[in-house]
Amino acid sequence: MIVRNELRLGVNVDHVATVRNARGGFHPDPVRAAHLAAVAGADGITAHLREDRRHIIDSDIERLRAEIALPLNFEMAATREMVEIALRHRPHAACIVPERREERTTEGGLDAAGQMEHLRPMVAELGAAGIRVSLFIAADRAQLDAAAALGAPVVELHTGTYCEAIDEGPEAFERERARIEDAARYGAGLGLEIHAGHGLTFDTVKPIAALPQIRELNIGHFLVGEAIFVGLEQSIRTMRRLMDEARAATEALA
Repeated sequence: MIVRNELRLGVNVDHVATVRNARGGFHPDPVRAAHLAAVAGADGITAHLREDRRHIIDSDIERLRAEIALPLNFEMAATREMVEIALRHRPHAACIVPERREERTTEGGLDAAGQMEHLRPMVAELGAAGIRVSLFIAADRAQLDAAAALGAPVVELHTGTYCEAIDEGPEAFERERARIEDAARYGAGLGLEIHAGHGLTFDTVKPIAALPQIRELNIGHFLVGEAIFVGLEQSIRTMRRLMDEARAATEALA
């Protein structure tokens, strides 16, 4: 696995599948998108298999495992069905996310603190199978404490509120950035590996990529949308460059 400045880029191919499913058939192919992502500098591929199969479908997961050499981050709801699928395919990582049928996209973080008894056996079972477990949570110390208590080695901090704050002015944007920074430092202090994602764009990625505690960013919707105008490889290459610039600037100040 390629590691640049200790900051990895996971490319989420869900919305390539969204476009495919809008019409049916086989095109555009999310597995082809994963191959292009690898060429463009991605360090991993993320795919969310939802209960309603609205974008990624089971055969996509099978093909991603069979055809893509990069690590697969399998996003999943905390259900028995998804645990069984993860155990069958053995992805590199399983990121447990909240999921509601009526939502357009994942809204907010998982309530790890309020669902500890439900999550504990799943985290243990996935971990015992050699799957790196991640919890997708808000940048909140109580949720980080819960993740550590559950034995999850990784958390992914939800950056959606931070990204939305860019339209609310510099004070709101800085407040949300500082909240992510505090959570990243606190979580790293607990021994957690810190990832981040949701809603990141060319305009919002650098302040998050600059945080030295963050080891991985998972980005999808924006990259696929930007690909309509510049192509997927160029979209990913630009994001990779911005991440590297931000991390290099942080290291230069260290």
